[in-house]
Amino acid sequence: MGLFSRRKRDQDAAAAESATPREAREATIAHLSDFVTTRVGVEAYIEPANAMNPTTVLLVATDGEWTRRRVPDAPTAHEVARSLGIPSYDVQRTGYPQRYRDWNTRQKKKARREADAV
Repeated sequence: MGLFSRRKRDQDAAAAESATPREAREATIAHLSDFVTTRVGVEAYIEPANAMNPTTVLLVATDGEWTRRRVPDAPTAHEVARSLGIPSYDVQRTGYPQRYRDWNTRQKKKARREADAV
């Protein structure tokens, strides 16, 4: 855990709150577009809102690397995926891809090895 990690999260949260809805949308679209153009075989998985989290779009590349962003609702998430030229799936129907779970497992093992090396 970094000494200043809490301060950075607080600053990031404050910056996100000060952005207008249009700026937030543009930043989200820019991030997702960058992810799609710099990775191979990206697919979108739409996660429905629940008591703890809003609707999100999860982009997963062929190697399992992923990114997640909030979206207003599922139709908007599907529209964003279409505009990026990638397929979109409802995670309640398809589940998460195995490569996503495998990537997370590899990252946890890598983090443990790095922590043990220190």
